[in-house]
This record gives sequence, C-alpha cells and structure tokens, in this order.
Amino acid sequence: MAKNQLRLALAQLNPTVGDVAGNEAKARAARAEAARLGADLVMFTELFLAGYPAEDLVLKPAFQDVCRDACERLARETADGGPGMLIGLPWREEGEVYNAYALLDNGAITVRFKVDLPNYGVFDEKRIFAPGPLPGPVNFRGIRIGIPVCEDIWTGDVVECLAETGAEILLVPNGSPYWRGKTEERFNIAAARVTESGLPIVYLNQMGGQDELVFDGASFALNADCSLVAQLPAYAETVALTVWEKGPDGWACVDAPMVVVEEGEEADYAACVLGLRDYVEKNRFPGVVLGLSGGIDSAICAAMAVDALGAERVHCLMLPYRYTAADSFSDAEDCAKALRVRYDTLPIAPAVEGFEHLLAPLFAGKARDITEENLQSRARGTILMSISNKFGSMVVTTGNKSEMSVGYATLYGDMNGGFNPIKDLYKMEVYRLSALRNRWKPAGALGPDGIVIPENILSKAPTAELRENQRDQDSLPPYDVLDDILRGLVEDELRVSDIVAKGHDLATVKKIERLLYLAEYKRRQSAPGVKVTRKNFGRDRRYPIVNRFRDQGEVASKPDRGLLRTNGVPKVGGMDI
Repeated sequence: MAKNQLRLALAQLNPTVGDVAGNEAKARAARAEAARLGADLVMFTELFLAGYPAEDLVLKPAFQDVCRDACERLARETADGGPGMLIGLPWREEGEVYNAYALLDNGAITVRFKVDLPNYGVFDEKRIFAPGPLPGPVNFRGIRIGIPVCEDIWTGDVVECLAETGAEILLVPNGSPYWRGKTEERFNIAAARVTESGLPIVYLNQMGGQDELVFDGASFALNADCSLVAQLPAYAETVALTVWEKGPDGWACVDAPMVVVEEGEEADYAACVLGLRDYVEKNRFPGVVLGLSGGIDSAICAAMAVDALGAERVHCLMLPYRYTAADSFSDAEDCAKALRVRYDTLPIAPAVEGFEHLLAPLFAGKARDITEENLQSRARGTILMSISNKFGSMVVTTGNKSEMSVGYATLYGDMNGGFNPIKDLYKMEVYRLSALRNRWKPAGALGPDGIVIPENILSKAPTAELRENQRDQDSLPPYDVLDDILRGLVEDELRVSDIVAKGHDLATVKKIERLLYLAEYKRRQSAPGVKVTRKNFGRDRRYPIVNRFRDQGEVASKPDRGLLRTNGVPKVGGMDI
C-alpha cells in the first residue's frame, strides 16, 4: 500500500446468527472481492462471525470455540500479502467473554474489546459480555486506526481516549437495528464524535433481518469537517471500496460510493419486506401461506410477502363464512390476481358449525356472544396451520399494532402464525404504506409494479366480519384517534391526563389504557414481527401480565415541599407523623 493512501473496502453484508461456517465463507468471499478492487484492508460489522445479535448463544463455550477457530483460519490466510481484515466475534479471555473486533494481517491477530455495552431497548449486552478497557489504536501497516465498537461512539469517552493515544482515523463496526428516524440519529452521533476528536469516521452497519430486528445497512463515512463523503445503500449487501489519502490536515476520503437511501415510509416498507424475507429464508421455509380476507391488513402482508419471496412462494386463501361480504370476495380475488399468487377459497362453515354442534350441550341456555365469533377465527387459524404442517410453508399472521395493542385479535385464530411483518405498524400506517406500495416498490422487490392493493380495499370501512354488519369502530374509536392515544401510551409513556390534554376524551383514553394492559397476555403469545417504531411489543416493551395499575387520569400533584424524610421517618413542619 502507498504510504499516504489507504484503500478500505466496506463489507456491508448479511450474516446469519449461528452459521459460523457460512459467515466465514462470506468473509472469505468479501476479502477476495476486496482484493479484486485493490483494497489494502476490508472491514466487517460487529460480531460478524457469530451473527448479531446471538444473545445467550454467545455464552456457550462450544460456540465461542467455533468462532475463534474461524477467526484463526482467516488470520492465517492473510499471510498471503493480500488485504488485511477487521472482523467481529465473541472472544473468551481469562474467564470473561468480550464483544471483540480483530485485526487480521500477515497471519497475526490483534484484538480490541467493546467498552460501552448497551443494556436498554432491544439490547442486553451486559447480560452476555464483560466490558473491555479503554482502548488505544491498532497499527495497520503504519496507520494508527481507532476502533470504537458500535455503542462506543454513543458517548464520548472511548473516542476521546483513542484520539489522545494517537488514532488517525476511526473505523466503527456496527450492529445498529433500524427504527424510524434512526438514520438521522446515527449521523448526529457520528458528527458529534468527529467534531470532538477532529478525526474522520467510517460507520459500517450490518444489513439483514434477525428475528424481530432489521439491520438496514446504510453505512457511511464523514471527513474530519463532518462532510458526508460515502453513503452505501440501505437494505442491500455490498462490498464497496473507499479511498483515503493523508495530507497535512490528516486523512480524508477522496473516492467512495454515494447513493440515496430510503427514508420515512419507504424505509418502513423496505424494512418489513427484508425482515419477512430473512425470517423465511434463514429458517429455511419453502414459502408462506396466509388468509386473504379482502381487508387492508392481509392485503399489505400479501404484497410484502410477494415482494420478499416472489409470487410463486406465496399461497393465499379466502376462508369465507356467512358474514363475509360480496365485496370481500371480489377484493381478495382482485388482490390475488394483481399479485399473481396462488389463490384458493375454502368455506369454513363445516368447521364452525361442527364446533358449535359439538359444544351445544355445554352451551345450552347461553346466548350467542364473542365465543361464536372467535370460533370462526379459530377455524381459519386451524386451517392455515394445517396447510402449513402439510406443505411446510410458514403462516404469515396479519394483525397490526393497533389491534395488538387493544387485544382486537383472537388467540389460536387470526394470531396463528410464524411471523408478522406489520406487527409494529399502527392501522393508519398500514393504510399509508398500502397507498405507497401502489405507486412505488423497493429496490430488489420481487412483486409486480403498479397497483397491487385494490382501491376498494383502501377506501372501505375495516371489519373483522365475524357478525352481521360488523365494523371495527363498533367497539373501537376511529383509528386515527386510537393510534394517537396508543402512541402516547406505548411510545411516549404519557400520563392519561397528558393525553387528554392533547384533546382526547378521558373515558376513551382510560378505556384504551385498560385494554392495552389486559391484552398483554395475548401479546406474549403472538408471533414475532418486524420492529419499525422506537418501542415495539416484544424486545422493547416488557410489561407484566398480572398488573392492576390503572392511571385514573388525574393531573399529577406537585411534590409537597413541606413533607420531609429524615432517617426514614416522615416529617411535616418539623413534627413526627
């Protein structure tokens, strides 16, 4: 390599948790591609060899050994004089396990350990790893490289230490999952560290889906003046070359890719497609099956499935009963034709009526109620799961976040399934993304162009069709109202009085809060789904099932400044009480 030039390849790839051999092969192929591009060094993402996040799998000594063996094999291969490698893996040393990042060059291994372990939201790293010491830079062929690992740049200490100990450039491997607004947040954090240290930064992020998390890639680099000098695509694997030159003022990027990445609703939709695709592919399902009801939720899930997997791997079924409206038949059929999927109709009357006949002796003298409605949903769920069992396809479940929040879903019925791509989208967001998909589709999507969700589905009133003339708003407030209340309760953790102050009815807010808490037991039994918001149901929001707390909606009083506590004894006005 030239004395004052660094040709750095960025390997923005999609590892699979636990597939160490597969991840090693990806790394080897990426190094070969980096060599073809003339790179001196190729950089991989956080914990690449293990896959991220590997959670408690990291605690297994056998898994640690396999990762270490892969790292050592790759290190030996760097003795060939080709590109060096920077790669992440769990590393056991002196009885502790670290989140490590290893420089492999000339057959040798130099490791640095992650210092700041995130332990909030979706992250549980303090459960698994020991924190490393504050690091100095590593020397790569005469260049002093600072390696803060992911969370290490979210506060200033690690970068400050690297700058003070002589780092010339910051290379940051990340496993940073997507949620709405994350791109801007990453830029702001990186720019803050650049401003403080005066050093350029490369932010390399993982791409791909892992359970509920989607990693969007969208890697980038900033020069020391905080100018954006490299931008890799979102939701796509790539090995990209960046060229850095050292001048009187330090290192600067002089050549790198610069692409436009999806933002806003386009990013949300692309994340849902990628999350579904990788869940199906990495779990080796041959395809998916889902109920297509003629409603908006199943329609967008079908579109996402086709975009993710291709029409030939998606099987849709209309499962009608006596309350299924004529336009539901036509809307579902039109949607299936637009998406070009296999579409079958299986009336569920024999199953529902069989259950009712079976239960009649026990239900004698009882009025018909939600029990009979749920029998319809459970018959549909049983049929879909039976098809899944017989043919191996995974059932896609289609409940949105609004419904999952208030329990407007049936256990062992419409909640049946292996994965839910819209689990973290509120109902009004489902409508907006459906309209978006009719005029746009993400790069790499396998579905057809143009309108795939019929206009009638977008315009008609939502209904579960479990009784005559049923509408969702018979029992729920309008979805724009419901969604705003839920954002206050779920995302923002607002008091009931704060939500009322925004213009909502007190009784309605209290009702929704009650339903939210009561439905916790259902959500614990729901399928995983793509995280899109800052606080999804699952890894982010962990509420007790047994929970008698209810916010009465009273304006919180100010603390009584006269109430003092001394040595554990409450006092008012100097008198013991």
